[in-house]
Amino acid sequence: MAASAQQPIDLYYWPTPNGWKITIMLEECGLPYAIHPVNIGKGDQFQPEFLAISPNNKMPAIVDHDGPDGQPISVFESGAILQYLGRKTGKFYPQDERGRVEVDQWLFWQMGGFGPMLGQTHHFRIYAPEQVPYAIERYTNETNRLYGVLNKRLADREFVAGEYSIADMAIAPWAKLWERQGQNIDDFPHAKRWLETVLARPAVQRGIKVSSEDREKTDLTDPKVQAVLFGQRAR
Repeated sequence: MAASAQQPIDLYYWPTPNGWKITIMLEECGLPYAIHPVNIGKGDQFQPEFLAISPNNKMPAIVDHDGPDGQPISVFESGAILQYLGRKTGKFYPQDERGRVEVDQWLFWQMGGFGPMLGQTHHFRIYAPEQVPYAIERYTNETNRLYGVLNKRLADREFVAGEYSIADMAIAPWAKLWERQGQNIDDFPHAKRWLETVLARPAVQRGIKVSSEDREKTDLTDPKVQAVLFGQRAR
């Protein structure tokens, strides 16, 4: 974790692909941060103090005590946090409109598809209490389609938006789990080359290691954990 005189950013976090996006960005930018564990298997995400900064009861979320006007600001949703940190630091997020649009469209592609669809693939392939062949096929195929989109995009460029950016940081944590998604990364050689390049970055490796021991503490096959994660309705 980078040392600095400024007050650390409070990061509400659990080691999942969405959480890794933010630890990677903080490490890449050299920003000091303090981890506040949000054990999603135990329901920490429903605590009132967390809901005050993340009303969708999802981690990650941050509180930056050095906000735009010198006052604290909280941000939830991983894509919004990446954009905020990019604007704050001027790093990994272009300042020109054309470059920013290039990054934004791939960031939103991840947030809207290459994340939710892969998450559903994880759910039905690994965590669902019963095997639903239609759901498994549906989401595994859609995941395959999305990898194909990514692979074509990377056929003629090193990173998804040209230069390394928050878009790569958003996509890579999900792509690194390709095997459990029923995919063969060798079928997507350009994506494979890109993924290896991103995962080799020291800051990415540090970001993924943050609280890595806690990842093993959440048994998503435990019915009690599943009730917390998969059985919620409006409160």
